[in-house]
Amino acid sequence: MSKTKTAAIIGGGVIGGGWAARFLLNGWDVVVSDPDPEAERKVGEVLANARRSLPALSDVSVPNEGRLSFAASLAEAVADADWIQESAPERLDIKHKVFAEIQSHCRTDALIGSSTSGFKPSELQQGATRPEQIFVAHPFNPVYLLPVIELVGVEATLLRARDVLDGIGMKPLIVRKEIDAHIADRFLEAVWREALWLIKDGVATTQEIDDVIRYGFGMRWAQMGLFETYRIAGGEAGMRHFIAQFGPCLSWPWTKLMDVPELTDELTDMIADQSDAQSGMHSIRELERIRDDNLVAMMRALKGRNWGAGELLNQQDARIKPPLPTAIDQPFTTLERVIPIDWMDYNGHMNESRYGQVFSDAGDVVMQMVGADPDYIAGGLSYFTVSNEIGYLSETHLGDVIHVRTQVLESCGKKLRLYHEMIRTADDELLATCNQLLLHVSLETRRTCEPEGEVLAKITALGEAQSKLPKPSSMRDKG
Repeated sequence: MSKTKTAAIIGGGVIGGGWAARFLLNGWDVVVSDPDPEAERKVGEVLANARRSLPALSDVSVPNEGRLSFAASLAEAVADADWIQESAPERLDIKHKVFAEIQSHCRTDALIGSSTSGFKPSELQQGATRPEQIFVAHPFNPVYLLPVIELVGVEATLLRARDVLDGIGMKPLIVRKEIDAHIADRFLEAVWREALWLIKDGVATTQEIDDVIRYGFGMRWAQMGLFETYRIAGGEAGMRHFIAQFGPCLSWPWTKLMDVPELTDELTDMIADQSDAQSGMHSIRELERIRDDNLVAMMRALKGRNWGAGELLNQQDARIKPPLPTAIDQPFTTLERVIPIDWMDYNGHMNESRYGQVFSDAGDVVMQMVGADPDYIAGGLSYFTVSNEIGYLSETHLGDVIHVRTQVLESCGKKLRLYHEMIRTADDELLATCNQLLLHVSLETRRTCEPEGEVLAKITALGEAQSKLPKPSSMRDKG
């Protein structure tokens, strides 16, 4: 059995706490050193957020959590550490002092990473007894969720560091040249500077700038980055066409940041060749479909959180949502929708779990019809589904337009039984059925109880109207 590895975290602020969480939740023991008397509380609060979110990224069991401890001194923290992560204040004199103390007490084979966002490794290594041991390992907040790490330093050390970071689910990027602020922060600083000018000149507010990002190009960047996005913008002619078309804009007074490289043939070829290597295996149409599918999946995820573009989509759904059924003396349509990309499985058809969602959504429409709405639930009463018997009759595919036809089979006191048929609208093919049993409950006692007030009256009327109907043909077919 292999020995549990240990990470020493020097500095327990937001970044240090994030590092502690990343290592700890991936099975490493973690020792934190920070003179702040509030360090244990602060790290604990970051860790609580990480415990809530990081395991949710996995669809398999996660490693057993390591052991967290707080050292009385830096020397104690680093003595037996395999990885040491420095997250001290962004002052070179402080970092030099910290590295000197670390190297006085750590193992010679320990990896010493720095969370610095701006200093080059050669600056960090000044005066070090083993300069090759120290390298830049620049993360992004929250460290326990965002995977990319910029690595800068001696190649042999970085290769060892890369293996460690791979093992804790991160995306290490070895930066090929030393440069102030590495890669990402140089890019972010350019955007930040321009944003400050837009605010100063009265062009935009902080809200408007954030909205431009989160409702627009930020989502494209999140799944394709900058160059792959612009490759698509060039159309079938590709990156060279994009540069030829939009390159002259760089000399126009669009920005306060006017120091730009000349787009020589050599630079154009370099960018185009790199873009071909990155994305040339896909046609533009394929890239467009990949982009669109990713955007749909991301925006649908945001819908579930009612945030950013997701909140906008929920508002639009509310505007275009059809009215509730009013003809209750016959089976009624409770749902109409298109099957989205994130509902597909590896067999190329709708995943079985999504049928449950379709029928649950159809049942919710019945709840709205009888007044079991958010106000009723806030009053402490609701309906719980206690069983679903689903029949999978035919495949459902991406882009299929479906509707659900619902009939009330039983409405008696606490009990409500619904029968749903999911139908492909284009050809009326019956795709699935669901026999759904719901019970009325008190949210205070979590036990069944009789419906009350308007809900009781409406559910009784609905049950009486539907009781005269014959069983759905799909039920009769089953015998």
